[in-house]
Amino acid sequence: MGLVNRLAPLGVALAVAMTTSLPAAADLTIEQSLALALSAERAAMRGMTSTLVSRATTPLDDPAAILRYDASYLMTMPQSSDSAVQCLQEAIYHESRGEDVYGQFAVAEVILNRVDLPNYPNTVCGVVHQNAQYLNGCQFSYACNGRSRALTDPGAARLAGAIAQIMLSGAPRELTDGATHFHTTGVRPRWAAAFHRTAQFGSHLFYREPVRLTSN
Repeated sequence: MGLVNRLAPLGVALAVAMTTSLPAAADLTIEQSLALALSAERAAMRGMTSTLVSRATTPLDDPAAILRYDASYLMTMPQSSDSAVQCLQEAIYHESRGEDVYGQFAVAEVILNRVDLPNYPNTVCGVVHQNAQYLNGCQFSYACNGRSRALTDPGAARLAGAIAQIMLSGAPRELTDGATHFHTTGVRPRWAAAFHRTAQFGSHLFYREPVRLTSN
């Protein structure tokens, strides 16, 4: 249903464009009608991300991609005791368990994108717990706000664990366009004005940090 809901605006936009902007069919040649219809379709398509369009038009090319975002399938996966999986699971759980599957995958992407960058720790646990020793001074607020890190909701914990395993197994990071930061709509951190916003899932906004150039 998540994909269907995200593609719904495409159909609405196309219908509106065709019914409000096209002249009466009797006044147009077949070629003109077709050209206008195609133009309206292209305008509607520009409102959809390439990821969602690709997933809708070529689903059989990668059936695992469909299962990857299927919460019922994810809940059947066995749990892992790997430390990196558990660190990523912990972060997904605490930072985004209120979001749908896409929002939780998006948070996982941010963490793994940081692992790949030289200005962050090079391990998942290192990124997740960066500066956790400082009260309210860490990268992910749950890690240093003084509250328990326990995963007390079994269902949400299982889902987060499955997402962590899939992402660490090399699944494509296709949702956030290289995002390195996120925040909820209820706050407005200072850095948000300087970073490029790449996506929104539910109440979470995602941003890509500008590339840092070093001088010789």
